[in-house]
Amino acid sequence: MQRKPEEPPKGAAPWMSTFSDLMNLLLCFFVLLFSMSTVNEEKFQKVIASLQSSMSILPAGGASIGEGEMISAGVRQLEFLDSYYNEIANSESDEDTDKTGSNSVLEAYKEEALSESEEMAEKIEDALQQSGMQDAIDVDFNEEYVRLSLSGAILFQSGKAEVISEAEPIIDKVGYLIQDFDNNLIEVEGHTDNVPMTSKTYEDNDVLSMYRALNVANMLREKTDLNPAYIKSSGRGEYAPVADNSTAEGRAKNRRVEIKVYNSYYSNVQ
Repeated sequence: MQRKPEEPPKGAAPWMSTFSDLMNLLLCFFVLLFSMSTVNEEKFQKVIASLQSSMSILPAGGASIGEGEMISAGVRQLEFLDSYYNEIANSESDEDTDKTGSNSVLEAYKEEALSESEEMAEKIEDALQQSGMQDAIDVDFNEEYVRLSLSGAILFQSGKAEVISEAEPIIDKVGYLIQDFDNNLIEVEGHTDNVPMTSKTYEDNDVLSMYRALNVANMLREKTDLNPAYIKSSGRGEYAPVADNSTAEGRAKNRRVEIKVYNSYYSNVQ
């Protein structure tokens, strides 16, 4: 009687598991070589992280590239690796380009705004020199505005918010100097030192600084042809000092009114 041939063991042949592991190792090796030869270290790390999450090659076991076939039992998708990697690299490159472009535009915007502020400041300083008021008003600027700083001592009595009569010509002159900027936002800020208020009229430094700024702003509205809607006022109290409040000289510098004339880039009036 003829003997039946033995049936082969069920499942994949043992050599296929070894072959599969070998192919995975080779794939990892070539991916590493390809990555290191074409991108910088930062992008290489991103690609490795992406491959780990998308393909599960580096830890162990099978997964897939994109939405395709599993590779744990072979190398069916090796031919698609190049296009898949390029897609990742290109997306990173486009993102970097967008960021670089946005930063360049922002820097150009800031430079143009700063240049306009500088021109405005030079014009105001020249006018102050001609009028002999350069010692009474400090002028500086940044990319947003030109700031005119007036000492509170020449504008108000101690603990009072009404502009003294001797200071009215100074406010008139300031209004004349900034009248050319009739389309620009103008902000008047009141500032104090940190000595607590004892006045019955104003409960604290915040309220005092607010009324001082408001009175100066109202004078600008009355004495100039500036659009009243473009002039606003605020009280900052003791919270934005420019000098040390522990000295009398520092406190005197902190008691001030600032008139900020914004350039056209930052004059968004709502």
